[in-house]
Amino acid sequence: MKHFLVLLSFFVSYCCSYCSDTIDGMTIINHIPQTEKKYIGSPCLCVLDDGTYLASHDVFGPKSNSHMSGEVHIFSSKDQGKTWKQISVIHGQYWSSLFTLNGKLYIMGPNREHGSIVIRASEDNGYTWTTPYLAENGIILPGEYHTASMPFLFYKGRIWRAVEYASAPTTKWPSRYSAMVISASVKDDLLNAKNWRKTNFIMRQPDWLDGNFAGWLEGQVLVTPKGDLVNFLRVDAPKTDNEYAASVHISKNGKKATFDPLTGFTKMPGGSKKFDIHYDSVSQRYLTLTNYVTSDYKGKNLNFAFVRNTLALCSSSDLKNWTVHKIIIQHPDHKKHGFQYTSWLFDKNDIIMVIRTADDDENGGANTAHNSNYLTFYRLKNFRNLLEQCVEVFK
Repeated sequence: MKHFLVLLSFFVSYCCSYCSDTIDGMTIINHIPQTEKKYIGSPCLCVLDDGTYLASHDVFGPKSNSHMSGEVHIFSSKDQGKTWKQISVIHGQYWSSLFTLNGKLYIMGPNREHGSIVIRASEDNGYTWTTPYLAENGIILPGEYHTASMPFLFYKGRIWRAVEYASAPTTKWPSRYSAMVISASVKDDLLNAKNWRKTNFIMRQPDWLDGNFAGWLEGQVLVTPKGDLVNFLRVDAPKTDNEYAASVHISKNGKKATFDPLTGFTKMPGGSKKFDIHYDSVSQRYLTLTNYVTSDYKGKNLNFAFVRNTLALCSSSDLKNWTVHKIIIQHPDHKKHGFQYTSWLFDKNDIIMVIRTADDDENGGANTAHNSNYLTFYRLKNFRNLLEQCVEVFK
């Protein structure tokens, strides 16, 4: 298997809020040294109607306050990702996604770690935000919920979003998470909870995957080639030497979720880590950027969920059979280096992405591959040319 290696050496101080350093094609949006005991999580990328790029991330770690109140940092770029500046910090927001609808900018996610699902709006491109404190102005689902910075689906006049219900007989990660989907009409007031519809939630069953199913999380609503709706989820199965995704079927009215454990699991490269999927109408394939586990790590009794040092372009025509086309970024060390939780979008013939990055700096590098010290931006040029290549096929 042919690889190419991009070694990233980020010897910089805490990144200025009004400038960006560029190394090997990756632009540093933000840098938090591990000495602060705060880490960068949940990257999200959004492009406004005027062409402005927005990027966001939250903060976790022992010196963060994420268990009580989340914290999301918003950055803006006016030159297609070359330079960035921080424009706002939102308190009471976590594991969140940015999106635009009808000329307005929104952010949605829990208000803290395993908190209530809330939504905010901005009418000045992210500088200021509404404050949710009632069901009528942004508190959508009170209770305990989990998600990540997952994409929204706009389909047949509705906006669709997968989340995980986090109240369960156990607090163990990720066994506590139950798959569900919420949706609303694109014509309704998205800040009013009464306009949102939810499915039932489906709890994890330990006997699935021949007893190897530890849980599912970080789902995304997709339209299958047959026009059906599915909640496509990351799967945690650490006792196996494979990675999987799961497809939960969603009724077209957005009220019912069903899952068949005999047919609902699919082998997927990088399926044990968070991934975003987008459909490319030109190639007629579903594309994703995942933390593909190379053959070097197979058979070594490793938990693949924590092998995040390779970022690869993958695709599928049917959400069942996957091809790894090209390794985009890679580092030989998997313990303190990671290129993960990629949030990405199409930009004509390119893919633009923001990456939760764990890499070297003058403060001893990242705490772990999981506990990232950078938010970075990367542009993958002429991505469709790479779809002719093949590293590995998963069926």
